[in-house]
Amino acid sequence: MACALPHPLFHFLLLFLLPFSIVARTNGTVAVGTSITANNKDTPWLSPSGVFAFGFKPLEEKNLFLLSVWYYKIPDQTIVWYGHDGVPVSIGSKLGLTVDRGLVLSDPQGKELWNSQLNLSNNVAHGFMNDTGNFVLVSSDSVNLWESFKNPTDTMLPTQIMESGGEIFSRFSETNFSQGRFQLRLLQGGNLVLNTRDIPSNFPYDPYYTSGTSDSSNPSNSGYRVIFDDKGVMYILRRNNEIFYITPQGMLFPATEYFHRATLDFDGVFTQYYHPKTFNSSTKWTRIWSQPDNICVDIGGGEGSGACGFNSICRLNDNQRPDCKCPPRYSLLDPNNTYGSCKPNFTQSCLEDDIMSAEDIYDFETLISTDWPTSDYEHFKPATEAQCKRSCINDCFCAVAILGEGSCWKKKLPLSNGREDNVVNRHAFLKFRKSNPRTLPSPLVPETKKNQGTLILVGSVLLGSSVFINFVLIGAVCLGFFLIHHRKSIKSHHGNHGAVETNLRCFTYEELVEATNGFKEELGSGAFGIVYKGAIQMGSRVVAVKKLDRVVQEKEKEFKTEVNVIGQTHHKNLVRLLGFCDEGQHRMLVYEFMSNGTLASFLFGETKPSWNQRTQIALGIARGLVYLHEECSTQIIHCDIKPQNILLDDYYNARISDFGLAKLLKLNQSKTNPATIRGTRGYVAAEWFNSNNPITAKVDVYSYGVLLLEIISCRKSISDMEVGEEEKGILTYWACDCFQEGRLDTLVENDMEALNDWKRLERFLMVAIWCIQEDPSLRPTMRKVTQMLEGVVEVDVPPCPSQVSFY
Repeated sequence: MACALPHPLFHFLLLFLLPFSIVARTNGTVAVGTSITANNKDTPWLSPSGVFAFGFKPLEEKNLFLLSVWYYKIPDQTIVWYGHDGVPVSIGSKLGLTVDRGLVLSDPQGKELWNSQLNLSNNVAHGFMNDTGNFVLVSSDSVNLWESFKNPTDTMLPTQIMESGGEIFSRFSETNFSQGRFQLRLLQGGNLVLNTRDIPSNFPYDPYYTSGTSDSSNPSNSGYRVIFDDKGVMYILRRNNEIFYITPQGMLFPATEYFHRATLDFDGVFTQYYHPKTFNSSTKWTRIWSQPDNICVDIGGGEGSGACGFNSICRLNDNQRPDCKCPPRYSLLDPNNTYGSCKPNFTQSCLEDDIMSAEDIYDFETLISTDWPTSDYEHFKPATEAQCKRSCINDCFCAVAILGEGSCWKKKLPLSNGREDNVVNRHAFLKFRKSNPRTLPSPLVPETKKNQGTLILVGSVLLGSSVFINFVLIGAVCLGFFLIHHRKSIKSHHGNHGAVETNLRCFTYEELVEATNGFKEELGSGAFGIVYKGAIQMGSRVVAVKKLDRVVQEKEKEFKTEVNVIGQTHHKNLVRLLGFCDEGQHRMLVYEFMSNGTLASFLFGETKPSWNQRTQIALGIARGLVYLHEECSTQIIHCDIKPQNILLDDYYNARISDFGLAKLLKLNQSKTNPATIRGTRGYVAAEWFNSNNPITAKVDVYSYGVLLLEIISCRKSISDMEVGEEEKGILTYWACDCFQEGRLDTLVENDMEALNDWKRLERFLMVAIWCIQEDPSLRPTMRKVTQMLEGVVEVDVPPCPSQVSFY
């Protein structure tokens, strides 16, 4: 039995050893072979004084950590550098220091995610966390092989230098650490500039701040370094050693008493902050200076969206920081990104009915001191308010009219560089659609009453007119009856489509031959025919003409189904049917043309679409299916939901198309006949192959679940894989495995934007797995699917189906 130490001796040893323990953890040196794990237990690698820490910083999202350097002592523990491109990692991830690779980050399964990309001419002897906030890798001969200061993210610290050609990037948002739209660069010519950029290509747009330290006539006067000195003063050093101060001279916050940092914040403002070294729990960072003074007004240029997203409005808040908001009757494209783009909550079109009735259909919201200065396409003066509004409301391309200084500017979507400010001496008239009702047939007067009225009118005229006039009128009446009879015969020839004929245009075959230039340009083909590109209304409106096969009787039935069903539907996530042709053996459907093609081309092309676009598309499809299943007067089951049947409009809104497989159910029915249903391999629910099972709207839910997995992963539901990757061949199987094993990063192939939105990624994946349950009763309705995707309803952890259909 072990003997217990006497309490006095134990206390003495504890007090004696504790300082050495603290020194061992805070001397700043990290030995090769040392590693640290992402959890809430491991102590980070601290600088000698403990001011800075390097390691895994816990994030607000449960079990997510960011590889970073942060202020360790102060209450809010501000992050000043981050690795792995700002992508958080899951609990159990590990960072190790190796001799030949330097820093190596790996996931819980040991897969490498990131490394410090060393020049291998020297081996690493140790790492060191400086009290300046710079983490360095040092060789045996004391050469710095790598340092965080030379690989900056969004922040500069005292003693840090930016050389000519250097740059830092803002975060994407306050909590998303991936690179955002804003950039600080020291150009080769000598100017320090702030600019927005195109994120995928990193193409820089026009600067909204320039230091003016370039001198092409005398390069020795040009700047070549940005120095943040140990006194907390930032300046540009010219080649002739002259100094251009960025920090105001005479600053009263000495570095001996205050911490300093300069950060390009996610909102695009470059700011130097100070924080007292003597503080309490409520002490915060305070701004010393920032550039630009008013980003809402100072930012401009003909490219990019401006300080906020497209169709948004920027204004300064009380703290002189930009706030972004959507204009009235617009909403955020991504509800989680308040600084992102906005979309109209209505449909604006150049349909003939809209043009002819524009003043009845549209109205204006008036916005004071507001402008989008770079979206003009027409300008005229002199102009009054009435003239400016009238010109815009009768122009189907006009989204907003701006009135100022006696001039009128017309603008079309998307609107960029929106700002609201007292210096903007203009008013904006934002055009909106009063409502989006489905076009209803005009009331019909009973035929017998019309005939009676005609006879009474004719009799009255005959009795009160001369003989000559009576003969003329009788001839006119006869001609009128002939024309009415002829018109009825034409309607009979084109077929009787009930109320649809009052909503849709009936085209002749010759009209569509001319519209498609002899069916010359093929857009695509499917089981029921070929789709051609065409133009109607004197070539001003592009359409898609679906030329149906005319041999099989069943396909003729599908045509009638499609005309009657789609002609009575109206939803922003459905492709609109404009007209039809039913002339002899020629049966065709005329749809609005979707400029951005199919979702299949969008998802499976060479460039992966953004995560935000994919989530909005997924939500749009879900809402369209809710409409078909629950909101139509007659329930519609699509029965062939797949990416080839989802089209994308000008704004990449999802539109469900091809109702050729749609089956109608009356409200009191619960199933349809499986024998008449076709589907596409990879999207078909198991009950399709059991004639005893009813086919309900849950078949669309299953297909949507497969489609949602494709949207999440940008992978096809069934694909040929290389040797060793066969597990990925059936997407439904592989996605379930990734979910159960916590390998979401593998599923999305380390998509930084998706991984930064971890909660939504996990939620969307769980919803998809609920949708592909083998038992239809376990699948949610599309309404519940939509609510779960939107975060309105909690999503329980789903069971992975024991057998997933891939027929």
